[in-house]
Amino acid sequence: MSDTVAKPTEALASAAEAGPARAVSGRVLFGVVAIALFMSSVDTTIVATALPAMHRSLHASINWVGWSITIYSLGMIVALPIAGRVSDQLGRRKVFFGGVALFTAASLACGLANSIYLLIVFRAIQAFGGGALQPSAAGIVAEHFGKDRDRALGFFGSVASGGQVVGPVFGGLLVGYLSWRWVFFVNVPLGILLLWGIVQFVPTSEQGKRSRTDVRGLMLMTGFILALSFGITIIGNAKTTFADPVFLVPTIAGIAFLCAFARHTVTDADPFIPMRLLRARGFAIMNVINALWGGLGFGIAATLAPLYAEQRYHLVALDAGTLLTARGFAAMTMGALATMALRRSGYRLPLITGFSIVALGTALMAIAPPSGISPYTWLAFGAGISGAGVGVMGPASRNAVLQVAPDDVAAITGLRQMFSYVGIIFSVSIATAILNRSGNPAVTQAHLLWVVVGALLFVMVPLSFRVPEHKGSW
Repeated sequence: MSDTVAKPTEALASAAEAGPARAVSGRVLFGVVAIALFMSSVDTTIVATALPAMHRSLHASINWVGWSITIYSLGMIVALPIAGRVSDQLGRRKVFFGGVALFTAASLACGLANSIYLLIVFRAIQAFGGGALQPSAAGIVAEHFGKDRDRALGFFGSVASGGQVVGPVFGGLLVGYLSWRWVFFVNVPLGILLLWGIVQFVPTSEQGKRSRTDVRGLMLMTGFILALSFGITIIGNAKTTFADPVFLVPTIAGIAFLCAFARHTVTDADPFIPMRLLRARGFAIMNVINALWGGLGFGIAATLAPLYAEQRYHLVALDAGTLLTARGFAAMTMGALATMALRRSGYRLPLITGFSIVALGTALMAIAPPSGISPYTWLAFGAGISGAGVGVMGPASRNAVLQVAPDDVAAITGLRQMFSYVGIIFSVSIATAILNRSGNPAVTQAHLLWVVVGALLFVMVPLSFRVPEHKGSW
């Protein structure tokens, strides 16, 4: 039995280490990496379309079904910084190969799950595979493209936006004509194709100096997020007060975890957020921007947009979901243009302009449509403008944080994504808790959109002026 298990494992390991036998063009290499990022991006939106079907098929409560998305975000938070660190130490190709293999196997397991609890476990495993993709992919591209990596990394946003365009539509078709299980099964043949592509076309990468992984720091960060998210969720119950132990205990625990994490980061010899990065000019500013953007721009203004459309204007689920398609298409188009202009524009101008455009689109969604314009057309128009803003600021946002430590591309990418996911989890938890206690959730959500507008214009735009500027190639 041990030989049976060992042989496939050894085969995977040798395949991950073996490089291509011939020189590979940049376009082919980027194509392989882009397919993996596209697959991961589609998965962030396609699963949302399957929630009602999963609710019925697995006979699970909607709260537990929602955890299939929450646990994926939490898993990504844990996986991203680990993957970034390990990619720089063991080699980006190995981690990229392992991430695709794990994501593919977990997708198959998710599709076969016969209970919501098994599905949640497999979704967590899938998140670890997905979390390994972006940091290692960024490292592979940066290593291969050299001085042109700013443009290559800038196009990552267009790939992710393309996934957001396809996800809601493709998910609706799969659920409608097949079953919810196919939103996971569809990853399996694509993942197998990718594993072959990595073996054939992705060159091996140099290994960096190995150091220990800061497991204690990651567990403290995870405890902080889990405990505080649970406390926020609990207070959303109309019968719960701020004095109830069921709210106080997890909230106090979350604060304690945060304090312990801060102390650990300062005193530990090698924390997963290195002190040299915390002291680096612009690192703190960029990750405050990333966390706020994850919470405001993606969490409240995008993730909850279909819910807003359904509650306020009573749109059907498919129409509400395609609002994300309008946003994603605009982001993909403008992202490609912003990437080509990045060396002339620098970082600050696209950030300031992009946040302002997102604020305009969000404001349009918050107000009622003018007479003669249908709610769907009006919301799609606002979502499209917001997406254009996302496309303008995206390439600058990704490259500005990497400018802090150009030699640690994978690690920096993992941390950037981690801060964004932290913002998403907390914003969605807070927003849904507020909506659950509201007597008129539709109007309340419109007010939350106005809060997003204010934060974009009066917090994030001023912060953008403090981002370290850079023009020209790296």
